Amino acid sequence: MPANLTPEYQRAERRYREATEHHEKLAALEEMLRVMPKHKGTDKLQADLRRKISQMRKSGPTRTAGHKDIFHVPRQGAGQVALLGVPNSGKSALVAALTRAPVKVAEFPFATHAPVPGMAHFEDVPIQLVDLPPVTAHHVQPGMYGALRSADAILIVVDAVSDSILEDLEVAVETMSRRDVLLTSDPQQADQLDDEGRQTKRAIVVATKGDLPQAADNLETLKELYGEKLKLLLVSATTGDNLDSVPKALFELLHVYRVYAKPPHKPPDMNQPFIVPRGSTVLDLAQEIHRGLADQLRSARVWGAEVFDGQQVPRDHVLHDKDVVELHMQ
Repeated sequence: MPANLTPEYQRAERRYREATEHHEKLAALEEMLRVMPKHKGTDKLQADLRRKISQMRKSGPTRTAGHKDIFHVPRQGAGQVALLGVPNSGKSALVAALTRAPVKVAEFPFATHAPVPGMAHFEDVPIQLVDLPPVTAHHVQPGMYGALRSADAILIVVDAVSDSILEDLEVAVETMSRRDVLLTSDPQQADQLDDEGRQTKRAIVVATKGDLPQAADNLETLKELYGEKLKLLLVSATTGDNLDSVPKALFELLHVYRVYAKPPHKPPDMNQPFIVPRGSTVLDLAQEIHRGLADQLRSARVWGAEVFDGQQVPRDHVLHDKDVVELHMQ
């Protein structure tokens, strides 16, 4: 059976071949395994990748004196979003306001020394936020590039009332550009390569301290320069103003749908939706639930906005957000 590897897999494979750092190679391998089609034709390739990943986690710079790579954060939820910003931009305060993560919020710079994951929610969809150490124009902590490249999206945080707000945003953008990663808030343009072989990655910009004077004016300046490429949000972690717009924007940026499974003759489980990429079919959902279901799948019934309640649909029927799906096996 042919592997039928996707363009996403081929791009991740290219990043693996071109990577020069151990962390980047590991991140690329994990991405290859994540986006690889799961069927019998890729079983051997999956096993090879898992073996390589295991070997890399046990060797090289990921283990020194018995300590594992601190920048490797297992992906959870609908997607992993890494926070990027200069010192005192408000990253930790934002994560603290959106999650219950034990971040250290301080007035002095470089209070964050290692990744701190936390879970934000858009309605019933969990989205993993990872607070990372700050960056400057001249320094990125070793190992961070792997975490940034392996994340599903980047959340750039800037201080809305800083006199250097434009320079701070440029530092974050240039941090990724130095590794041939371009940032976009358009999901349709993400995960592609431009004519020079640079990768495009999903990203939004959140400006903190939106409750203070001058914040709105500074945001308008950013919009004039970056508004066509990056979505910009103005929030306040102190007052909570507009905070709920962040998980919503991330859900849209990740370009995924939530789908609920319904066992035959039973009510659907509305507590834990399956998260699938937009454009996924009933067959893709079956593979997400369990790889063996795909071979046995005959058809499905779907309840949702785009169909009649309980409408019978084929295996290649494209799903939509909040669809309820009942799978029928052969």
